[in-house]
Amino acid sequence: MKTYMNPVWPGYFADPFVLRCGNKYWAYGTGPGTDGKEIPVLHSKDLVTWEARGSALVPPEHLIGGAFWAPEVAEKDGSFYLYYSAEAKGSDAFQRLRVAVSKNPAGPFLDTGKLLLPDAGFSIDAHPFKDPKDGKWYLFFATDYVDQAPTGTGLAVVPLADNLVNVAGSPSPVIRASSDWQIYERNRNYKGRIWPAWNCVEGPFVVFHENRYYCFYSGGAWHTENYGLGFAVADHPLGPWRDDAAIHGPTVLKGIPGKVIGPGHNSVVLGPDNKTLYCVYHAWDTARTMRRMCIDPIVWTKDGPKCDGPSFEPRLIAE
Repeated sequence: MKTYMNPVWPGYFADPFVLRCGNKYWAYGTGPGTDGKEIPVLHSKDLVTWEARGSALVPPEHLIGGAFWAPEVAEKDGSFYLYYSAEAKGSDAFQRLRVAVSKNPAGPFLDTGKLLLPDAGFSIDAHPFKDPKDGKWYLFFATDYVDQAPTGTGLAVVPLADNLVNVAGSPSPVIRASSDWQIYERNRNYKGRIWPAWNCVEGPFVVFHENRYYCFYSGGAWHTENYGLGFAVADHPLGPWRDDAAIHGPTVLKGIPGKVIGPGHNSVVLGPDNKTLYCVYHAWDTARTMRRMCIDPIVWTKDGPKCDGPSFEPRLIAE
């Protein structure tokens, strides 16, 4: 039996996404790039011991030196598709969604040269999801809603074309904030005005369980102690989605004062035993100097999914 202890990687590795490829694991995250590339990559055979594998993305020339956030990778027909958001350094632009392609999960990934959602405005946290019922692909993401209260960042979904590099329709709303714990900042100065309460629901990740779709998400402000995980439920990827548990706070995962700060932005991956699902998330160190990758198992209860964590003591991993 193998034992893990959080964090499973000691360095900065925010917004962690883990792809299982055969019996191996590849992790992609937000963090410093290396060797002229962006998006750090880790590799593991067991979810416990990880090694650095450089960086994955060859950045488009006009984005060199900019910010690259929240990568996720989909595999189809021997190719790997890296979804990410990027912002040009020193410009008046904002984060926009892009996709890059490689024949190897380690990269290098080459950008397709176009925006996924040119009309969407600010858009981050792309999550490609393949419906196990019919094999269709969808792209979940976070974007700003300013048309009506509650204003702030919420979730949307759009069908993907078969080539996975184009969308095949118009985005539909998934969920928006509905509870105080999802407030990002009060009286926020943003987009040229002051918002009495700017809300934030971000980081979508969908899991199909017992014929229903569960969209995990992060709520609140990523840099605060109140950041945590909730979930919404639907009978189809395009919805309608219900977020009834939000009134009870971040029911999937929340921090432990003085020990685990601001856990969130999760992905879900099947463990080495081929049965246990693990929630992969980041949390701040107690000095709040970096966000580090953590894992803990998901359990399904009558009230919905919960992460059996955050843990900070040694634990056995199911094999």
